[in-house]
Amino acid sequence: MVKLMKTSEIRNMSTEEINKKIEELKSELFDLRMKQATASMEKSHRINAARKDIARLKTVLNEKKGGNE
Repeated sequence: MVKLMKTSEIRNMSTEEINKKIEELKSELFDLRMKQATASMEKSHRINAARKDIARLKTVLNEKKGGNE
């Protein structure tokens, strides 16, 4: 189930946890896209939620790495 994550929750996670969560969301996003392609998907807004969470996670991960390098 895709749930929008708060940025404050993400900032409290370690780098390894963030990377693990990104991989989980990417696989879930893939599954959602497959469901959409086969027209067996009911709640299409979950795709956007997963994409936004991945973007948030990557942004915080980039901040932790030191930003613009």
